[in-house]
Amino acid sequence: MNSKRQLRLKISGICGILAPTVAFGCILLSITFAPNFSWTDSALSDLGVMPNPTAILFNSGLIISGILAMVFASGLFSILKGKSTGRAGTLLFLLDCLALTAIGVFPENTRPMHFYASVAFFALFPLSMLLITAYFVLASRNRMAVFTFLVSVFAAAVWIVEFWVRYVPGVAIPETLSAIAASFWAVVTSFIMLRAASRSHK
Repeated sequence: MNSKRQLRLKISGICGILAPTVAFGCILLSITFAPNFSWTDSALSDLGVMPNPTAILFNSGLIISGILAMVFASGLFSILKGKSTGRAGTLLFLLDCLALTAIGVFPENTRPMHFYASVAFFALFPLSMLLITAYFVLASRNRMAVFTFLVSVFAAAVWIVEFWVRYVPGVAIPETLSAIAASFWAVVTSFIMLRAASRSHK
């Protein structure tokens, strides 16, 4: 591995860990300034239109984490190269990161852009994971294939169940569960990137 690719993997891996850290940190912090927020009755995006500092914390957190996630996605092109399924999955994941940024740029009161960005974010992630699962299967990386597939199923299932039985009036809980699945996958993959860069350095 050349030094340029090694550096790209290191930066991408670090950004993949920072992205969910920033996102959830800002979300949780914004909730502390939002006494009217309800996990069962609200949507996370409600935080983006509440009085400051709630809105600033929430929207800026999504924008920053989306940008960090896009840098992480650039590293995916390096580790998922060689097969069209990997490239296609990475492209969808990159678009998913762009949608995350757009949620912060276009808060809930800027319709219909916010709606499109939100739907894109929660729909593109499981789709990208299915394509990346196919890459891992073709590359005989069975553990990552199973892990990625399960993350995809979980991220989709929380929404399917919500629409089917409506287990909560609001969508903050399915939004959070889906985001946790995406974050978990990104962090695990980031450590794989960092380990690959470290091994090549030795």
